[in-house]
Amino acid sequence: MSIVAAAAKAAKVADPFRQSIEECRIGRLTGEQIAKRLSETPAALAKFRDQAARGTLPHFSIPYRTDDLAEQEAVAARIAATADHVVLLGTGGSSLGPQAIAQLVQTPFGGPADRPRLGFLDNLDPVGLAAALGSIDLTRTHFLIASKSGSTAETIAQLLVVIDALEKAGFAGAKLGAKLTVVTEPGNNLLRRLATRYGAQILDHDPNLGGRYAVLSVIGTLPALILGLDARALRRGAAAALEANLQAQDPTDAPAAVGAAVSVAADDAGLDQTVMLAYADRLERLAAWWRQLWAESLGKHGKGTTPITAVGPVDQHSQLQLYLDGPDDKLYTVVDLATQGQGPLLRADLADDPSLAFLAGRHIGDIVAAQARATGDTLVKFKRPVRRLTIPHLDEAALGWLFMHFTLETLIASELLAVDPFDQPAVEDGKILTRQYLSNNTL
Repeated sequence: MSIVAAAAKAAKVADPFRQSIEECRIGRLTGEQIAKRLSETPAALAKFRDQAARGTLPHFSIPYRTDDLAEQEAVAARIAATADHVVLLGTGGSSLGPQAIAQLVQTPFGGPADRPRLGFLDNLDPVGLAAALGSIDLTRTHFLIASKSGSTAETIAQLLVVIDALEKAGFAGAKLGAKLTVVTEPGNNLLRRLATRYGAQILDHDPNLGGRYAVLSVIGTLPALILGLDARALRRGAAAALEANLQAQDPTDAPAAVGAAVSVAADDAGLDQTVMLAYADRLERLAAWWRQLWAESLGKHGKGTTPITAVGPVDQHSQLQLYLDGPDDKLYTVVDLATQGQGPLLRADLADDPSLAFLAGRHIGDIVAAQARATGDTLVKFKRPVRRLTIPHLDEAALGWLFMHFTLETLIASELLAVDPFDQPAVEDGKILTRQYLSNNTL
């Protein structure tokens, strides 16, 4: 479906956040610098509008796809019917997006009662991997393995350990293969060969869709379906964000263009770090996903700003002192979930001490909302530039919108910085050396 044909359908999704940059024009960052960079964004918007219309970039066509979801729904239903736990083996873009999606309905203390618990082994750690496999019931656990290239060393190593554990638990042949679902690109890669050997279900990863941009593909939608979430709404939200930005007649009406202009102008002003301070546990993994997207897409040839993530209000007690009174080298994005009136109530009779009068009768969400506002106000008082994002309601459509917003913001920034947002050449050196050290036994 083209961007034009999908416009009416996508428009049904309401704008899930409000963005304010009024307090960015402060201290070292001026309105003139932002305006200059914003004036450069129409060329980027026109380029992406053309790519979306022609369908040449899968990043802009995936939000409109539905043809792949029936197969995923069947796979998710089979997994959910046979597993209490689903463990995703993957790293970087193959894991961070699904983690952000899972936080819609999962907390450290539970999730949907009728769906499997989704866990993530995204970092290769000897103690953590052993502990994970030792603490779950393998008879009621399914493993989802994701690697675009099919050669990610960390993920392959995890899978080999999992296969060994399953074999030791008595699984073999078709019963072992039924415990595994693999997502990888077509072709003769290592992961696909292993999956074929053990009879695992294989779903194709689009070879033209880089891992950190793949959250709206099977990488994100299959985990969403396993959790009972609406994958179609996730994509509709992303399509709506795409429309809102690419169809804007003026770049000031394109939120992603505005965000990109502010970020690049901040870099011009010597603010070479950018902080996302999200006031919600449910946004913590979204911020981590954004951190990889921004860093790996833009950090090239001496360009780019360093992304930093923080969660409020807890990180007020660990980082805010530095933000306020340390080096003036950061742009701040304060994200507020509009939590007023939400959560448990602090009963007045339990908060009857005079010193607690400001808390009596308040919801926990009231306190968090007040802290988000106060932190932003205090940063401004210290002449730190602050962008504010307010999200009235977080659901699948809103999260899809946010995924696309930050994708577009990153791609537009790449145009302003004149860097290729789709490669990561410097990372390959470390991979090559790792293989050499292990092959030559030079640890």
